[in-house]
Amino acid sequence: MSKKTNYSYIGISFIILVFGIIFIPKIVDRISKNDVIRKESRSDSPKNKKSTKSDLAFIEINGQSKKVPAFSFTNQEGKTVSNKDYEGKVYVIEFFFTTCPTICPRMNANLIQIQNSFKGFEDFGVASFTINPDYDTPEILKTYAEHYGVINPNWHLMTGNKDDIYKLANEGFNLYTGENAEVEGGFEHSGNFALIDKNGFIRSRKDKFGNPIIYYRGIISEEEQVDDDGVKEEISALKEDIRKLLNE
Repeated sequence: MSKKTNYSYIGISFIILVFGIIFIPKIVDRISKNDVIRKESRSDSPKNKKSTKSDLAFIEINGQSKKVPAFSFTNQEGKTVSNKDYEGKVYVIEFFFTTCPTICPRMNANLIQIQNSFKGFEDFGVASFTINPDYDTPEILKTYAEHYGVINPNWHLMTGNKDDIYKLANEGFNLYTGENAEVEGGFEHSGNFALIDKNGFIRSRKDKFGNPIIYYRGIISEEEQVDDDGVKEEISALKEDIRKLLNE
């Protein structure tokens, strides 16, 4: 090897050494101060994803956006579940009872269809509250859930103190619930669903006049499209709005 070549290697080594002494400490210092931005960061990283504000309305009462009231009940697995377990999740609320001979089977068949449309979404769930807690024990609710095909781990069928459940329905959501010995099944209740966003606010789409529709009809299926009275189904609208909230 010639002396000229040796001098070239020595020169290159010297330049690298000087670069390391001068510039590397500065780079380390900038990184420690969060002064360096990685351009190669992937835009599809959950931390870098930008939420998209949807056009869904907030339900306002006295100028305040209505949130889900605090609740704590026992689910079909015998575990305590509260509103805090749904934080960060989009979910649908219903009031039902397992021996309901009329609208509940239709409501829950529709919820199963919705569940199956959002398989794999860890931030989607359902909250079902029985209005007949004296009969609907966790064991009864578990059998009911298995019969209908409830597989979403965030779908809790809950039982507990009757007064607390009725207060949650009638005052917390304004979804009428009551006992009535003269009606089939002994109870009467709304067949509507409420939609809740990740922050616990009740949300809905607006009607043609710009007013929130507040709730979604839970009895008519997508397949039926309309009932015998010509009332249109709202399950497809509910599914569209769930997707919007999941993207917020």
